[in-house]
This record gives sequence, C-alpha cells and structure tokens, in this order.
Amino acid sequence: MTPAVAQGVDWLTVAPPLVLAATALAALLGDLWLPARAGSAVTAVAVAGTLAALGAVGLLWDEARATFCVSTPAGPQSCSYVVDPITLVFQAVVLVGTLVVLLLAQQELAGTGRVLPAGETVFLVLCSATGALVLAAARDLATVVVALEVVSLPAFALVGLRRRDPRGAEAALTFFLVSVVSVAVMLYGVALVYGATGSLHLDRVAAALASGESRTAVATAGVVLTLVGLAFKVGAVPFHFWVPDAYSGGPVVVAAFLSVVSKAAGVVGLVVVVSQGFPAYADVWGPAVAVISVATMTLGNVAALRQRRAVRLLAWSSVAHSGYMLAPLGVASSGVTGEAFGQALSAVVAYVCIYAVVNLAAFGVVAVVTRHRPSGLFDDYRGLAYSEPASAAALGFGLLALAGLPPGVAGLWAKVVVIDSAVAGGAGWIALAVAVNTVIALAYYLRWTALLFASPAEGEAPVSYEVPAASGLAVGVALGAGVVLSVLPQLVVGLADASAVTLG
Repeated sequence: MTPAVAQGVDWLTVAPPLVLAATALAALLGDLWLPARAGSAVTAVAVAGTLAALGAVGLLWDEARATFCVSTPAGPQSCSYVVDPITLVFQAVVLVGTLVVLLLAQQELAGTGRVLPAGETVFLVLCSATGALVLAAARDLATVVVALEVVSLPAFALVGLRRRDPRGAEAALTFFLVSVVSVAVMLYGVALVYGATGSLHLDRVAAALASGESRTAVATAGVVLTLVGLAFKVGAVPFHFWVPDAYSGGPVVVAAFLSVVSKAAGVVGLVVVVSQGFPAYADVWGPAVAVISVATMTLGNVAALRQRRAVRLLAWSSVAHSGYMLAPLGVASSGVTGEAFGQALSAVVAYVCIYAVVNLAAFGVVAVVTRHRPSGLFDDYRGLAYSEPASAAALGFGLLALAGLPPGVAGLWAKVVVIDSAVAGGAGWIALAVAVNTVIALAYYLRWTALLFASPAEGEAPVSYEVPAASGLAVGVALGAGVVLSVLPQLVVGLADASAVTLG
C-alpha cells in the first residue's frame, strides 16, 4: 500500500495559533532577562503578538483554507485542521477577549500594584488562548482532546497563581480534579467512537455513523461520553461545580479570561463535534443538550439571586449564559436538520460574540473596583455613579446588556436570536424556558445596576480612584464593541449566518 502523504503546511493558515504560541515563549524568555519590574514590557509584547494574530485572522477571512490534510488511496481526503468562517469567527472572539484581559491585567503585572508574576501570567494566558484557537479549527477527535487540554492546563495554574492565597489554591485544585475526571470520561468516549467507526477524523466518523452499520450501543455511549469534556469546559450542569470557586478564588482578570476565552473554546468545540462528527446521532445528543441547557440556565439564575459578591454573581451568571448558548443546539431534539439546524448554529455563534464583549465590559469595571475595594461586596458599588461616572456607565451598560435591556440592545438581540432559533426549530418549550429565565435574571441585574446610581450611605463618602490607562482602554474596547453591536446587530448576525453555511 502506498504510504500516506502529508500536504505541505500553509503557514498563513496556521499563523494565528503559531504567532500566539511564539509570543508566549517570547514573553516568558523576555521576563527572564528584563528587570524584575518590567512587567509593562512583557505585557506590551503580549499585546503586540495578540494583535498580530488578530491581523492574521483578518487576512484569512476572504480566503478560508485547509491544511494538515492527509490523503490516502483508500479513501477521501480528511483534515485535522480546517480554517473556515466558523473557525475565524471564534478565533477572533478568543483573540479580542485575550487582548482585553491582557490590558486589564497590566496593573497586576507591573508597577506598584503588581500582585502577579508578569512572565508566568502572560505565558499561561497566551498558551491557553493558543489551545482555544486550535480547538476552533480541530476536525479530528485527537486534536480536539489535545487542544482542550492546552486550554485547561494553563487555566488551573492561572487560578492558583497568586502566592500565599489559600482560596486560590483550593479553587485551582477543585478546577483540576473536576477537569481530570471529565477528560478521562471524554477519552473513554473517544475510544468507543474510534472502536465503532474506525476513525478519529470527524468527517469519516460522521459517514460511518450515518451508514447505520455503526449504530450500536457502543457508538451511542461513545457519542455521549465524548461530549462530557466539552460540557465541562462550557460550565454546563452538572459539570459546573468548579465555576463559582474558580472565578472567585483566582484574580478577577483570570475570571474574565475564563468567562469568555475558555467558555468560547468549549462552545466552539461542542459546535464542531456535534455538527461535523455526530449529526446522525442528533436524536441521542439533542434531547440531552436541550435538558442540560434548560437546567443550566435555571440553576445559574436561581443561584445568582442569592449572591452578595460581584464576582460570584458574575460566575453564576456565566453558568446561566452557558445555558442560553446551548439552547439553539437543543432544537436537534425535535428532529431539525439541514438549513434549520444551520440557523440554530448561527444563533450560537451570534450569542457567543455578543456575550463576550458585554461580559468583558462588566468584568473590566469589576477588576478596577476590586483593586480599591477588595471585599467585592455589592455595597462597594453603591453610589459609583457619583465618584466614577464613566465606570458606572460602563458597568451599567454591561449588566443591562447581559439582562437584555436597553441601552444594552446587543444583549436583547442575542436573546431574540436564541428564542427565534428555538421557535423556528419546533422547540417552543426551550424558547419559553429562555424567556422565563430572562425574567428571573432581571432581578439580580437590576438590583446591582440600581446600586450604582443610589445615594451613598449616610456618613460614607464615595471612594474615588484613578483608572489606569490600560484598564480604561480595555473597558473602552469592550464597551465600544457592545455599543456598535447594539446599533448594528446585523454585523454579528450576518457573520454568524456566513459561518453556519460551512456546518452540517
């Protein structure tokens, strides 16, 4: 038999993850040679590398290409790494989220406010983001698993990176243990899928499962177990236990990173696997995703109602939004396929894009306020509009957008897109669950927003502080993107529609 021949590497196609990985190494090595207080230089290198990777994504947009394909005489060409619109959309989300997090972290990495080691922090953030970029392009189960671990392993260290912090160490250990169990289950599922189909490439897996010959109990178990690791990454019920502890135990900027970059990685991995590898088993995973979606959004919102600390509320809010993201995929439970399922995938992409920018705006303000009011209680935000009107406006916009209320109209469009996809797919009960949970979420979002504009407590003067330039820029980028999407939501909705064309 003629040996398999690997194609030459198209370096532009793999430029985004390669540039980010090279930047991570440069930041780590540079930190060894630069003075101890040169955290700003390390951050500058990381920001420049992230912008370069984002530029590569822009260059690829008009000519999506595939590389790392293996061709054999025995069968059609299969690819392990594919660049298409869905890949580029999620890679852009990951890179913008990483850029905002790096800018927010600048104060913790340099100057008198330094509380984190600059080289190690930047290296871990960029490594995790590199895994997310690869995961968006992965088209075989081995690459999916490896990329998922590249996302997760640096995240454990980031949560526990703050020295002499027992809460961070405990949160990192919880995060690690839950992840190990979920990945072990996922690997078992991948092994079962391989045993049933004889391949790890998603296109060949899909063909084998669609033939009917591989529709066995082994294949069914493999499909379900494979999705476990991705459900953990998204923070969906019942794999959500690590989320509140990891978000509140680590630095706020790490929580912002996990809530956007890590979550986007899990969502794109789930979208790619179910749409490219397991469409023939939609009757198996569709009902499970639908139930998990409703359970996740309900538990997240109910738990958020009881929170009294900002970061823990945003953590449970993040869990609830994971449910909203999964809701469109639940339409598969009603037997939806083809174009209707493509619209559901489009809704997932649109929701992730909008959620990312408005959530980063909220987390950015919380990161700034926490430096001066470390207790993190809601009372710390009382009267913020009187002392820091710009911060209060940005946080208020982010919270209202997450709630789906004006002026954060981007959040409203995201909810409408999700509900519309559920109704169009014949899963009206999911649409009803989204609507009910949106009303529940109003209680805690509006309560926090009202505190921002409430009069300071009697005898207590509002605390004023100077917002660092890098943090202000980070919040401004996220806020500006949220405003643009509120005025021109068709930008992201159209983008999502273009991405959905390549799926199915």
